[in-house]
This record gives sequence, C-alpha cells and structure tokens, in this order.
Amino acid sequence: MTTTCRKATPEDVDSLYELIRGYAEKGIMLPRSRDVLARQIDTFVVAEIDDEFVGCGSLFQLGAELVEIRSLGISEGHKGQGIGSKLVQFLEGEAREQELPKIMALTYEANFFRKNGYEIVSKDIFPEKVWTDCIHCAKQDRCDEIAVLKILN
Repeated sequence: MTTTCRKATPEDVDSLYELIRGYAEKGIMLPRSRDVLARQIDTFVVAEIDDEFVGCGSLFQLGAELVEIRSLGISEGHKGQGIGSKLVQFLEGEAREQELPKIMALTYEANFFRKNGYEIVSKDIFPEKVWTDCIHCAKQDRCDEIAVLKILN
C-alpha cells in the first residue's frame, strides 16, 4: 500500500469536511464549513491509499515569511502509518515553492512535529497567528496547544 499526496480538488470537499468535523467534535481541531473548505480548497492537500482518502492538511499564509500547517488529520484506521509525515513533507515542499522560509503549527501532537524536524517555541513569537485566528477562538485566554516551528532551507 503506497500513500500518495496531491493537491485537493473541489471533489474532495465532502471528505475534508467529514474528517475535520470528527476532529473538531473532539475539540482538537477548528471546525470548517463545507463553504469555507470550497473557498480554501487551493490551500489543502490530501493523502490517498489506492485512491481512498486517508488524510489531509492545509497551508495558510500568515505573513510574508510565515505559513501555518493546519487541519492536519488522518482517518481512523490509518494513523501510525507515516501518512501524517508524508503530508507534512508535501506541505513543506509547497512552502518552499512559494519561497516561504518559516513554517509553524499549533498542535497537541508536539512529539510528532519534533520527529519531523520542528522545535517547540513560544506562541508569543507568532503575532500574525494571534491576530488572524486566535482572537476568534473560544480558547483564546486558555490555549493549551503547543507551538512548533521549522526553518526551511
């Protein structure tokens, strides 16, 4: 079984929505409506095994030199198979193509990102993130996510 990653297409919206909804219901990912996913489809990538949707992630530009990995998720039954790392590598390639030198994430899975070359950093170094998203988040004053950063070369 080979995992392939590709840019998302409008046909992926329902699969993206269902996967993200499952994570959001557990409180570990921000929900995204089908409408938002359709408008932002060009920021998403998907992972497939034998043409079956098994994961996704997106890249959101926060500033002139900074992008964020968001909505990174793997479907049940496919976790622990290296799919997340393949998605992260694909997203890093996208950031490099756009000549964006810094890539960050807010996560509950810091060890996963550390295994992929990220370092844990203070959330305070990302004012772009705070003013873009955090001001709208219910957990704003009690955020329990861990910030990670990787400098791309």
